[in-house]
Amino acid sequence: MTAHVQVGSKKWLLSKLLAAIGYAPVRIVLWDGTQSVPPRIDPIGTVFIKDWRCLLRLAIDPELYLGEEFSGGRIEIQGDLPEMLAAVSSAACGRRRRAWFPRLVSHWLEWTQNNTLGGSRRNIHRHYDIGTDFYKLWLDSQLVYTCAYFTHPSETLEGAQIAKMNHVCRKVQLQPGDTVVEAGCGWGALALHMAKCYGARVKAFNISHEQIVYARERAVREGLSGQVEFVEDDYRNITGKFDVFMSVGMLEHVGLGHYDELGEIIQRCLKVTGRGFLHFIGRNRPMRFSPWIRRRIFPGAYPPSLRQSLEVFEAHDLSVLDVENLRLHYAQTLKHWLDRFERSSDKVAEMLGPSFVRTWRLYLAGSTAAFRVGTLQLFQIFFAPAANHQVPWTRAHQYSDNRAGRQEQKWIPAMS
Repeated sequence: MTAHVQVGSKKWLLSKLLAAIGYAPVRIVLWDGTQSVPPRIDPIGTVFIKDWRCLLRLAIDPELYLGEEFSGGRIEIQGDLPEMLAAVSSAACGRRRRAWFPRLVSHWLEWTQNNTLGGSRRNIHRHYDIGTDFYKLWLDSQLVYTCAYFTHPSETLEGAQIAKMNHVCRKVQLQPGDTVVEAGCGWGALALHMAKCYGARVKAFNISHEQIVYARERAVREGLSGQVEFVEDDYRNITGKFDVFMSVGMLEHVGLGHYDELGEIIQRCLKVTGRGFLHFIGRNRPMRFSPWIRRRIFPGAYPPSLRQSLEVFEAHDLSVLDVENLRLHYAQTLKHWLDRFERSSDKVAEMLGPSFVRTWRLYLAGSTAAFRVGTLQLFQIFFAPAANHQVPWTRAHQYSDNRAGRQEQKWIPAMS
């Protein structure tokens, strides 16, 4: 390749990359010192691209290959990573390309990661069975791996996770003696909280072996094994009748093709006077989920739009009673997680290697950015069978804790 052709090819690839990311306020520096900065914009950070192959892959599909190249150390980024990713996401908004390669990757992932009974177990194992010791390094003390609820911006992560569990329990008006089935229970924090603080009897399902083992051990330590049963099984095998159906952070792993199946299970297991709750990451509109996230972080995952999520309810005569969006709360939660992850990055590298650290740094920073700019949402839906007339008249119960005799804020300012 002649020097003239090399220069021309390099400029063409760089122009394709800049067009794809919407001329974000980011300086791009190539391996030979060539720089590119969008005109009349002060860059907020610098991206170093180390070789031809890296530039070519970014020009083909920046959404997929940014993660691959960053994880492999062929891209270095200087600057505030969440801020830079948020800027790129905002600049690229509306520039979703319909190129054949990204579509091909998405179709391939949908086929290979389908959430069948066996497929779900494989997908969940790849993320949640990495090792509990890893998650202990950066989650809160109870290992709650879902969006927290900040009653004020300076709330600690531990306090905000307890506030979230109380917020959830109040939404379903959990009462002593209520029977609860939880689909996807993580390390068991919510199931144990419902039993210990609200007097409920809980049957919690999960297909992550490591999480179930930890949850059972904690139940024994806290003397709650008589009130909480942790079942290592798929939600599709739930049987029996319950007062409450609870799912926090599982719908993202169900897959669109299985929503009707989930709704049928909810309808079958809820009493006529029952109540239900879904808490999940979603979108403002249906769109392709990040192929890199599906490939390296969350196999089989898909965050639905609010309209898509209603497919769970509509065919089964389940009435939606309340919808809340906690997007900024998740941005704040992820800020805490990323800060803790960075403080523990040396230990993570010792456990799982430097490439793993870069992969999860990008995942946590990118998720923080997505919730900040609004490409991801956090929906909570409270619902009940249509024949249930024992439902709340107002939302007052959501913001008062009679046990603690305190009132929580009904509104919080936007958090940076």
